Amino acid sequence: MQTFTPREIVSELDKYIVGQKNAKRSVAIALRNRWRRQQVPEPLRDEIAPKNIIMIGPTGVGKTEIARRLARLAQAPFLKIEASKFTEVGYVGRDVESMIRDITDLAVNMVKAEESQKVEKKAEEMAEERLLDLLLPSGKGAPKEGENAQATREKLRKLLRAGKLNDRNVDVEVVDRNLPIVEIFSASGMEEMDINIKEMFGSLFPKKKKRRKVKVSEALTLLTQEEAQRLIDMDSVVKQAIDRVEQSGIIFLDEIDKIAGRETSYGPDVSREGVQRDILPIVEGTTVTTKYGMVRTDHVLFIAAGAFHVSKPSDLIPELQGRFPIRVELDSLGKEDFIRILKEPQNALIKQYTALMETEAVKLAFGEDAIAEIAEMAALINERTENIGARRLYTIMERLLDEISFDAPEMSGKNMVIDARVVREKLKDFVEDEDLSRFIL
Repeated sequence: MQTFTPREIVSELDKYIVGQKNAKRSVAIALRNRWRRQQVPEPLRDEIAPKNIIMIGPTGVGKTEIARRLARLAQAPFLKIEASKFTEVGYVGRDVESMIRDITDLAVNMVKAEESQKVEKKAEEMAEERLLDLLLPSGKGAPKEGENAQATREKLRKLLRAGKLNDRNVDVEVVDRNLPIVEIFSASGMEEMDINIKEMFGSLFPKKKKRRKVKVSEALTLLTQEEAQRLIDMDSVVKQAIDRVEQSGIIFLDEIDKIAGRETSYGPDVSREGVQRDILPIVEGTTVTTKYGMVRTDHVLFIAAGAFHVSKPSDLIPELQGRFPIRVELDSLGKEDFIRILKEPQNALIKQYTALMETEAVKLAFGEDAIAEIAEMAALINERTENIGARRLYTIMERLLDEISFDAPEMSGKNMVIDARVVREKLKDFVEDEDLSRFIL
């Protein structure tokens, strides 16, 4: 498994996220510390607790994008979840322990995919043998045992590998996985009940097989999957998955500011302070029961993020604040940042819209002055109305290219050049009329 240095992690994040140097550095160090901890000798290793991070910054500056890109770099079980989904234990809704169950599910699938790759070659060979058994005729017209049968089999094998039998139909017996679905109204901790009941019924009754007539190419895929399942040791997969969650799991808690307000109105506020109290033991380390067994959360890294428009990080309960020792503020975005966002990242908006129009054979070109004008308008509207950061660029670009997007099928083969004059013409009404921009942009 490849390990990245903090500098490599930052340069990887730079490909997609403009600015926010401090936030990138913090997550890069946290990610590298996971690897460093694994290298420390045993008695001290358990004592090294993860340094959880809280990212503070207005909406649309790259908090969630950092999490998305980090998931690809982490090479470890990574779960992104919104804190606003949870309610206090005892009320209908998702309880906070479900995040550990979710990340364990992810880890099991991750390890299972890795193990499948290891046994893929053997599974393909076994599937090929089963398929040849199905393809070889049996009964009266069958070749006699011995050399003739073997020669016929080898000839079929060559044809199969060359793809010349792909259009032929064959009858395959596959395990019917459709079990009766049991719906259960989930109270806290009960949401796994339906899965467990399905599994229980699945093991009570014999596995039902059904015959399907499929093309040879599809039959080979189905049989390979079935053979791979037999070759994988699920007990070992579960053991490895739980170990990965406990040692290198990362949970990204988005929208944590939505549970931060402590000033309750009337009655119990089941999705704020109560949720903080429930999250606290998971962040500081507890044991959660999952369908795969017990999972300890002592060394799971938590990265929280929130805009904190209405509330402040100090509105979180003191115990929870103490569990997030690293605080990183993300900067608001201005005109220069918007210009870079439109042009530089690998998934830059200009590149996206150009590629979309190319599918209709329309060549779209943006002048430098047009990009500067779009960035200036986005910054201006963000100042006048609600500051929604880089998300403002989406609304402006959609408004700007509205006509071209609609007429593109009839404009095949045309070259469209967008300059500052076009941008001003299309958007002048919204920039001049503050009330209009408040509702449309």
